[in-house]
Amino acid sequence: MTTNKQLHTFHIPVMGLAFTIDSPIRVAKYGISSVISIADDELIEKMRAFYSEKFDVPYQEITQKIHDYRAERITSYLNLVDKIVKEKFESFKTELSESKQALENFIAMLPNKSEIKKGLEHLMEDGIAFKENIKHYLEANLSPGDIDVNIMTKLDKDNFDKNEQLPVEFNDAHAALRGFANSDLTSSVVLSAGMNPRLFAYFENFSSFFPDLNDNLKKKIILKVSDFRSAMIQGNFLAKKGLWVSEYRIESGLNCGGHAFATDGYLLGPILEEFKHKKDQLIQSAHDLMVKALGQKEMHIPSTPLDLKITVQGGVGTAEEHDFLIDHYNMDSVGWGTPFLLVPEATSVDAATRELLINAKEEDLYLSHISPLGVPFNTLRGTTNEMFKQKRIDDNKAGSSCPKKFLALSKEFGNEGICTSSKKYQDVKLDELEAVKDTISIETFEKMKFDITEKACLCVGLANASYLENNIKISGQSQGVIICPGPNMAYFDKEVSLSDMVQHIYGNATVMTDVYRPNLFIKELKMYIDYLKNEIGSVSNEVTASQIKKLKAFKSNLLEGINFYQNFFTTTNYFEKSINEIQKQLDYYLMELSGVEVPELLVA
Repeated sequence: MTTNKQLHTFHIPVMGLAFTIDSPIRVAKYGISSVISIADDELIEKMRAFYSEKFDVPYQEITQKIHDYRAERITSYLNLVDKIVKEKFESFKTELSESKQALENFIAMLPNKSEIKKGLEHLMEDGIAFKENIKHYLEANLSPGDIDVNIMTKLDKDNFDKNEQLPVEFNDAHAALRGFANSDLTSSVVLSAGMNPRLFAYFENFSSFFPDLNDNLKKKIILKVSDFRSAMIQGNFLAKKGLWVSEYRIESGLNCGGHAFATDGYLLGPILEEFKHKKDQLIQSAHDLMVKALGQKEMHIPSTPLDLKITVQGGVGTAEEHDFLIDHYNMDSVGWGTPFLLVPEATSVDAATRELLINAKEEDLYLSHISPLGVPFNTLRGTTNEMFKQKRIDDNKAGSSCPKKFLALSKEFGNEGICTSSKKYQDVKLDELEAVKDTISIETFEKMKFDITEKACLCVGLANASYLENNIKISGQSQGVIICPGPNMAYFDKEVSLSDMVQHIYGNATVMTDVYRPNLFIKELKMYIDYLKNEIGSVSNEVTASQIKKLKAFKSNLLEGINFYQNFFTTTNYFEKSINEIQKQLDYYLMELSGVEVPELLVA
């Protein structure tokens, strides 16, 4: 379970490109861990310039003319964040030892079961040599939150110099990994969006990912996974290279922010149950493979398995749910993402977008197809990006100028890749559509046109909030802001201080208005049933046998999930106040799902 040095039982996951870009600078001094996206080196360079000026640190721009500029920018920014966090942490400890008010405020933010909280309360009661005792205690027991980074494994675009393709290590994700590996940080890289064998193999180039003679890892690997099977496959793949996964970060397939990677109908409760019962198997399997690989490399071999954490995130909104996940499933930490978008002390969001989030209702938060990745993407209605995009469509100028090209992954028109949200791509597709306009119905034409022009420039839209918040000049085509909260945002409706949000997580306060909010398992179940219905609705008349097989398996897995929940909620001691409502909802969704018909194969 939680180590002494881990102050909190929650973490702030990566959000978008910009929303947690500087979260460690804001919250790490309180012992809160958070994750920076290192996908956008241009945003990173501008944030380094911004914080260098703010903290009076010498700054020299790393331009695109520098040979390995992407990796260099990432390394330099992470080193700056590390330096600022360490300085803020030292100042914070001094403040705590000199101000009883500051100490009381800090104690109020700690988990109720925390040994450190009890120790500090005991010292405050003592009163004798207060300052000196507190100082020693803080030195011995406090550490800042982790400055972790996120790499989305799918964002690994090939790069070119003029028309010549650069070696694979200059691919986007490879360069980002090198930037992190070369930094001063002792922290973790979170790998999301599935397995990228070439990227996973690249880890072997950096000694900091291998255990030292004391079995310590300077740089750790966290895998974001959606089920046990994918955790086992990816963990063993890395272990065969002598690499240890220090944490499996389970995320709900649909009840999350950003891109939504739906499972095949597997629900969060049964997934957590499997991890709970098979954690030892996960550890032993990876350890045995790692030992063999390290032996072949003639590297130091740990005699016992290294530490392994299991954490979870996606749709958590109450202290009751938080405690349940920690206590019942033995989670080491629970990720709280979306609610922190309403905490200016923790995340980088411009004022207008935050106001839009505050007013968002269930119907304003939906799974869209705006991502050029072709993966469903959680979206908020009414953003400035939506407005600018629609105006270009209305003016027959659909598409983005595509200045950053991080999502230029389609090889349809050549090896260099093109983004499906770019004007260049959409012009070709719209011309092709125009050529067949007379052969299809108006409805089909409009639907196909919408599918082409719906794609949005995530690279710019997901970065602009930081520029706006910090008054950094935005150049180029107006894209506005895209923000990607999870559905949970509908139940939080006001700006919140960091202290209040943390106390909400631990059950010492509430920041939610008294609105109806479904249990996190029930919310996810509803989303999966809606997802299945949409999938069935989108299959054409020429439905294939494999499509039918997949849809039937999806429905079967959902039925098994409901059966699991019906048994679980009949016997559990958790959620006593809402248990009757939960059981009624399970009965309702069982009936609804039973009525969902998967199409049959038409035999001529």
